[in-house]
Amino acid sequence: MSLPKIQLSNGENIAYRVRPGGEEIIILVHGNMTSSKHWDVLIERLDNKFTIYAIDLRGFGESTYHNRVQGIKDFADDLDAVVNALDLQKFYLIGWSTGGAISMQYVIDHPGRCEKLVLLASASTRGYPFYGVKEDGTPDLNNRLKTIEEIEENPSKTLVIQSLYDSSNREGLKAVWNAAIYSHKQPEEAAYEAYIDDMLTQRNLADVYHALNTFNISGVRNGLSEGTDQAKQITIPVLILRGDRDYVVSEEMTQEIVEDLGENATYIPLIASGHSPLIDDLEQLTDKIQTFL
Repeated sequence: MSLPKIQLSNGENIAYRVRPGGEEIIILVHGNMTSSKHWDVLIERLDNKFTIYAIDLRGFGESTYHNRVQGIKDFADDLDAVVNALDLQKFYLIGWSTGGAISMQYVIDHPGRCEKLVLLASASTRGYPFYGVKEDGTPDLNNRLKTIEEIEENPSKTLVIQSLYDSSNREGLKAVWNAAIYSHKQPEEAAYEAYIDDMLTQRNLADVYHALNTFNISGVRNGLSEGTDQAKQITIPVLILRGDRDYVVSEEMTQEIVEDLGENATYIPLIASGHSPLIDDLEQLTDKIQTFL
């Protein structure tokens, strides 16, 4: 069964999932290497008082990728178009990883609709840096990449993951996820295979890396660009969640979000969880989200 889709004015078709429920609405925004599919366990667990929408971002899952994204704002604009098409007036946003950056940009650009924001293992308000590689293969922290062309040719991340996609290397993708994300607990086998199928739909890997690298809504220079200083425009309640053993998003990045969002944000570390608390401790994650909402 294919997902329902919304035709946007920019020519893209954005797929989405909906779980019927009550009057309170949650919109789920996924991260890199995933789609709405990866939210399945949380969608099942959240209280039935919520109606839940989960979108496939442009270039992921069943959504199209006719036009390359130039930055995080393009994804946020797509999200706004979906919100308008579905006529959603008030809702909560939950953004995971890259989806956190997209959700923050959406809240800045479209105040008044999102009532509360949950940032789950989110990219920083100052972006997610991508560095060049030294001859010994380690990251060159003095060489932050600047252009999409540099990121496309990055040997340590982009070329490795893209080659796994291009060759449909399922075991290679599992090895990456077991090392970086499912480092302590893995999904059950059938679900894991479905998640791998889902990863292989991604058509915008380098573009997402570039969007993350150039994102900066803080008031400080992030080593690449001056910040837009828009983070202070996020005045709604924000819950920041990060697993205490997240190997993808560092504690330092999370503290940048805390600093830039200020006192309307609450940070709660998730105990014994990595970059996917949905798999590591779904009960803890659901409890924290529902208590906040």
